[in-house]
Amino acid sequence: MMRVIGLALIGSAFCVSAAAAEDGPWLVRLRALNMHVDNDNSRTAVVPALGKAEMEDKWFPEVDVTYFFTRNIATELILTYPQEHDVTFAGTKIGSVTHLPPTLTLQYHFLPEGPIRPYAGVGLNYTRLTSVKLNAAPVLGVDAPIDSDRNSWGLAGQVGVDFRMAPNWFLNLDVKYVKIEAKNIHISGGALAGTKVTDLDVNPWLMSIGVGYRF
Repeated sequence: MMRVIGLALIGSAFCVSAAAAEDGPWLVRLRALNMHVDNDNSRTAVVPALGKAEMEDKWFPEVDVTYFFTRNIATELILTYPQEHDVTFAGTKIGSVTHLPPTLTLQYHFLPEGPIRPYAGVGLNYTRLTSVKLNAAPVLGVDAPIDSDRNSWGLAGQVGVDFRMAPNWFLNLDVKYVKIEAKNIHISGGALAGTKVTDLDVNPWLMSIGVGYRF
């Protein structure tokens, strides 16, 4: 009898180990992401006298790579190609900016072997404005090219869930809040050169849905 119990325990342990071994340490996802922007302006002589600077909301593709250090602990790198957003001032389009916003998070996965796998994470975002093509002439009536600080560092938080659809394949839902700031937006040329327009807190909610493959 003891021999049977011992064999059963060994078999059970083997099955658990085999189940854990099914999931490799890498998880790659392709997601459709909606960037919903906060657009909070600092008060200056220009804002709110003439109106607010605002960046458009936008859908775009995103790729992320996750590496599992343990069954519960992972890190995720979120990537996309440079994204162009239209910018309005006082409700009038004044051009566009292009930014690259990679984000790295450290995650905790609550049910790493279940069919439904929720997780939460915190991390750091770096955003680089690679192109600023703005001119407030349509609003001010004079040539007024606009520039800003090009780099932003900020904290990021996320919650999400993976639904196991088939061996190695997952459906993913994910929500992030990211601290992104466009500091020192100012008129850089013309008669009004040096005039500060505002500091813009972009601070987007990033809501995404996609598929992942673990190996």
